[in-house]
Amino acid sequence: MTLPRDPLGITDNRAAARPIQLETHGLDVIGDADRRGTPRMLFWPWFGANVSVLGLSYGAFAFGFGISFWQALVAGTIGIVVSFLLCGFVSVAGKRGSAPTMVLSRAAYGVRGNRLPSVVSWMLTVGWETALISLATLATATVFTSLGWGGGTETKVVALMVVAALTVVAGVIGFDLIMRLQTVITVVTGVLTLVYVGLVAHQVDWDAVKAVPGGSAQQMIGALVFMMAGFGLGWINAAADYSRYLPRDSSGRGVIGWTTFGGSLAPVLLLVFGVLLAGSSPQLSRSIADDPIGALTTILPTWFLVPFAVVAVLSLVGGAVLDIYSSGLALLSAGLRVPRYLAALWDGCLMIAGSIYIVFFAGGFLGQFMGFLTTLGVPVAAWSGVMLADLALRRRNYDDGDLFRPYGRYGDVPLVPPLLTLAATAVGWGLVTNTAAHWLGWQGYLLGPLGLGGRTGAWAYANLGVVVALVISFLGTLLLSRRRVRAQEALAPSPAPGEEVLRA
Repeated sequence: MTLPRDPLGITDNRAAARPIQLETHGLDVIGDADRRGTPRMLFWPWFGANVSVLGLSYGAFAFGFGISFWQALVAGTIGIVVSFLLCGFVSVAGKRGSAPTMVLSRAAYGVRGNRLPSVVSWMLTVGWETALISLATLATATVFTSLGWGGGTETKVVALMVVAALTVVAGVIGFDLIMRLQTVITVVTGVLTLVYVGLVAHQVDWDAVKAVPGGSAQQMIGALVFMMAGFGLGWINAAADYSRYLPRDSSGRGVIGWTTFGGSLAPVLLLVFGVLLAGSSPQLSRSIADDPIGALTTILPTWFLVPFAVVAVLSLVGGAVLDIYSSGLALLSAGLRVPRYLAALWDGCLMIAGSIYIVFFAGGFLGQFMGFLTTLGVPVAAWSGVMLADLALRRRNYDDGDLFRPYGRYGDVPLVPPLLTLAATAVGWGLVTNTAAHWLGWQGYLLGPLGLGGRTGAWAYANLGVVVALVISFLGTLLLSRRRVRAQEALAPSPAPGEEVLRA
């Protein structure tokens, strides 16, 4: 079976002419006959998914760590590029297999053992949905206030209802509607972002930017890891979903290179200008912490407020609908046996509840956002380490059928990968903190015992736990799983998966 339409536009050229229908497929595989194209085509989905004005706000986020312009630029660029490089490596799994990322992960974790990382992946995508819808709501209220059209509670309620409805409807209907929306949103967002840069370029005060004092190495590391969690590590659990449409003999280097380039290009360019804007105006930088998109409209001429707000909101909704689709697939991979559209609808309800909390009760976006990224960034990094090491150990393509069979070569619940992930996560959570989100005050319990200054010391905000979790799980998998992988690859190919095993 194949999806009704692939995001690269290389599998079914007739898809665009087909009426939009409710997608009923779940954990589908891509047959070899439908795998076409070249790695170069990976540039467009990755570029389109990451060209958003939210990238400008990351300049202020970086300054929030107390570092200078050059430190923010170096930390941000390295964090973005390295995190998307990891996505590139995971994307290689897509061309080796024929299933979504969280199904390919079963080769390492076992068919039902993979339910643990699938649940984490689901939490990550639901969290991103919530964050993006909250930003769209806050940005709309800010624009309405600037125009004198209200902007209070009533405006936020209506805005939340509209953007949530767009997201849920698109996520429930599925790929046909989502990808058609994304094509339009990507082009319009890219053009209007360039217009925005041209209109506010005069706001840059180079002397003020250079005067921003520098921070410590620990603060710079904290900014770097935050950028990793906010960009590539936020996509890595879906990194193979695009490349699975490519032929198995496609260049691995090409897959890695085009994924990294496509994902990094827009965020790096937007980060540079965002750092310049935030460094030029401390007031703007502080405003971005509470309303990352809406604050950017405060320096615009009035005539451009509405076009910018519409495009900014659409770009956020565009990201949210991709997340709600992926979160539904993650729920299916975790073992929930319902139609895909019902899984997406359930996620939409959770997204709305979380958005209501952030918009009306949280009292500040940045603290909750940073807490979310660093907290979930740790188990995602631990999963990434296992996945990357498992991929590095393999010399053959995945066996499609056994990815869906608990009794196949990949097993049901092998003990080492889940235990390694849990151990790496426990260590990682002990090395991260976030005081702005009080519900995360339990973290950082290893900073004192390891002589790193405790929860208020110099290393408290370096977010070391994300990197440590990735390294522990990566090295642990290389050491403990080599013999298991060799045994799997020595077996003869299994029969192709049938409809009944796709539900495993």
